[in-house]
Amino acid sequence: MEVTFWGAAETVTGSRFVVDTDEARVLVDCGLFQGIKNLRKRNWEAFPIDPASIDAVVLTHAHIDHSGYLPRLVRDGFDGPIHCTDSTAALADIMLLDSAHLHEEDARYFNKRGTSKHHPALPLYTTVDAQRTIDRLEPHDWSDTATVAPGVTVRFRRAGHILGAASVHVSDGGRSVLFSGDLGRSDDWVMHAPEPPLEADLLVIESTYGNRVHATEDPREVLADVITRTAARGGTVLVPVFAVGRAQTVLHLVTQLGKAGRIPDLPIYLNSPMAVDVTEVFLAAGDDHRLGDDELAAMSRSVRLVRTVEESKALVAGRGPKIVLAASGMLSGGRVLHHLLEEAPDHRSTIVLTGFQAAGTRGEALVNGARSLRVFGENVAVHADVVVVDTLSAHADSDDLVHWARSSPSPPGNVMVVHGEASASDALRSRIEHEVGWPAAVAVHGQRVVV
Repeated sequence: MEVTFWGAAETVTGSRFVVDTDEARVLVDCGLFQGIKNLRKRNWEAFPIDPASIDAVVLTHAHIDHSGYLPRLVRDGFDGPIHCTDSTAALADIMLLDSAHLHEEDARYFNKRGTSKHHPALPLYTTVDAQRTIDRLEPHDWSDTATVAPGVTVRFRRAGHILGAASVHVSDGGRSVLFSGDLGRSDDWVMHAPEPPLEADLLVIESTYGNRVHATEDPREVLADVITRTAARGGTVLVPVFAVGRAQTVLHLVTQLGKAGRIPDLPIYLNSPMAVDVTEVFLAAGDDHRLGDDELAAMSRSVRLVRTVEESKALVAGRGPKIVLAASGMLSGGRVLHHLLEEAPDHRSTIVLTGFQAAGTRGEALVNGARSLRVFGENVAVHADVVVVDTLSAHADSDDLVHWARSSPSPPGNVMVVHGEASASDALRSRIEHEVGWPAAVAVHGQRVVV
């Protein structure tokens, strides 16, 4: 068995791991690269192996940096099954169509404005490609041991993080590798804690927060202060959110604050059709999260759902104090960019960043104090306040990652660290080597490891 790292190596995004055995070839995750331009350009390059040579794809979860390249893979020749958990299949159905729509919408916008270097600007893939991909999804229950390709079996373990997120154990009957996927937190506001890892010869572990420990402050205190201050000066609280997970967590917390009378009675808008659809998945997946029906119902009652483009345009143009949640969470695309054009120059408003911001994203630029952002080919001044709420991350921190690895029933023969910026990955590698006592290395793009 061999594993080749074609993504999420020395960077956070673009999760793509090829597992080759004597009988089959399986791709674990098939995500988009996000962040700096040199990484995003990889999305437009030919896939490093022939898509038609892949027998099956296995997804750890539905986030676009783990699933978002699938429609392109299918368009370019992959014709096998895509295995995942039930909730991941439900979310991927929503997210891949939304991703395709955004690619098409951005291409139309660039062509209308004439701001693209390409004439005409083309989408990475279309809604037709996305639907063909969705038709290949094969969902599994948590208890399943699935044969995904000749001689290759897969088991899923709960990873927390978002609905359906799994650690994936791949075995050829002799050797095995465990992919952690994105691990959640033991104290997450919405998701269950990750389950302990299964025994494996090779452990591939994420390191998004490999060099950091989460702050312990209550995010409700920060949100209450920000919302109250911004409302007093007549501004908008703009919260860029991931439509899956982060949107529901923020809505849950803001709903709690409103119910307790700790924030002004402001209109709350969710400007993401996908996030609206995801709420329905939450209602049908009670075993996959901590929230009860009453909490979900209260969250739904507190928010005004923005579905159509016309409604979104009216909201962007509207003035007055309000709370707006819009995708995407790193300000890399979607409706939040139109809000950013309006709110970033307004000194009365506040932009609240609620999670990890990958290198090269507009979110990372704001965290680092940028006073100007490039949006749709234009330079936009940033006069709004920028507040970072570190405690809402859905990722395990360095202590969580080490604790999870240590809970393995036996030491793996080797550990490969992925899904992190260089400093985060190396920090986790060092902790695993020196504190846990296991051999570990940071994966390099294109590296092949024999299991």
